[in-house]
Amino acid sequence: MLFDIDRKLVSSLAAIDDAGGQLTYGDIVSLREALSKTLPERELVFCLCENRVGALAGFLSLYDCKDVCLLLSAKIDKGLLDTLYETYKPSYFWMPESKSCEAPYAVVYQFKDYVLCKTGNKAPKLHPELSMLMTTSGTTGSPKLVCHKYGNIESNAKNVAQVFDWTLEERGIIDLPMQYTMGLNVICSHLYAGATVLLIEVNLMSPKYWSFIKEQKGSNFTGVPFSYEILNRLRFGKMDLPYLTTMAEGGGKLSDTLFKTFADMMAEKGKRFFATFGTTETSARLAFLPPEQATTHIGSIGQAIPEGKLILVDENGNEITEAGVDGELRYEGPNVTMGYGTCVEDLMKGDEFCGVYETGDIARKDEDGFFYIVGRKKRFLKLFGLRVSLDQSEKIIKDSLGIECACTGDDNQMLIYITQVGMKEEVKNLIAEKTGLMAKSFEIREIETIPRFESGKINYKELK
Repeated sequence: MLFDIDRKLVSSLAAIDDAGGQLTYGDIVSLREALSKTLPERELVFCLCENRVGALAGFLSLYDCKDVCLLLSAKIDKGLLDTLYETYKPSYFWMPESKSCEAPYAVVYQFKDYVLCKTGNKAPKLHPELSMLMTTSGTTGSPKLVCHKYGNIESNAKNVAQVFDWTLEERGIIDLPMQYTMGLNVICSHLYAGATVLLIEVNLMSPKYWSFIKEQKGSNFTGVPFSYEILNRLRFGKMDLPYLTTMAEGGGKLSDTLFKTFADMMAEKGKRFFATFGTTETSARLAFLPPEQATTHIGSIGQAIPEGKLILVDENGNEITEAGVDGELRYEGPNVTMGYGTCVEDLMKGDEFCGVYETGDIARKDEDGFFYIVGRKKRFLKLFGLRVSLDQSEKIIKDSLGIECACTGDDNQMLIYITQVGMKEEVKNLIAEKTGLMAKSFEIREIETIPRFESGKINYKELK
């Protein structure tokens, strides 16, 4: 069974959620057996996810039954859900019971607060190696999906559990959505180790969040850059969290200032800070920085996870071996997915990536062999003939002024969105000085909040 769940102690808790739900490893085995008698193999199931034990148990069981789940937020926009439904015609839904009254489908099975609904559609043809589907990061109006094959999430769970040295005693804090690749990986790596995950729906700003993780003795936390920005505002360093021994970051680049703040803080307390990096196309994580290197390699994503390989390539695809030279980051490993799907026929496509993924990230390697992301291949403008990185511009502003910002624009002008009032001129002068471009190359706009996806990443499309 997936992650050898059937070999775990049946009474051990696999998950606890902040609504009072509990899930044992034995419960997952029982559900898997029940679902195998309820629906055939190779059905396409839309799994509408919440961070609840019912959602998790259903996905794990359906995966093990050889059905193919597309993981989606239970709060997904109706228009997008309708588009995905019409594109892929799922044969079943696994959804919160509370949502089943809104859907004209027959309920064929119930487990805790989730139900399995039959749509009446005939399952589309699915490639025999296709194991699951996830939306691409940031997709809001497109049916483009990442197609996983069997072995992807399994290898990533195993190797990440090894990197973090997870044990049976771990209690991983999961506030990242389970339909988000990083959230799912944190869950899977803990279940591989036979540990317990704490599923949280409330946000970091809620008192319930902190009372729940204290009560349940949360031992490790994984957050995206926006999570760390919030923690910093909440004066995280002064909180009394005796059971929390590990902090991990992924899902985007943390500013050097925050990276140093949390690396130093955890080191001073004799605890661990891990920087990690990955993509949906690599089943979440592909690199990590050992905590003992965090205070001396500020901003680094580290090196490849076990069984993986990282290299830099130039514009002609040739490997860059010398330190300090920028190139596109390429990853090879068993966690690389099959490719993309944009229509139902694509679900029959074979493995297009063949274990190699061109990340589209521009990176460099230092003399110690550690990698640093410096920007995105497509996140560049050409202003007055000069190539300017939007990601680097954001980093400059965040590191120098400590303010929230987002950079977009075209080759005529860069648009910089900030949430702090009264700092337009300061931001414009700073970025003009750092880039060597005229101030008129930049327009600064004040907005109330930076729009973000569930993952915490900036929604640049909404800004445009």
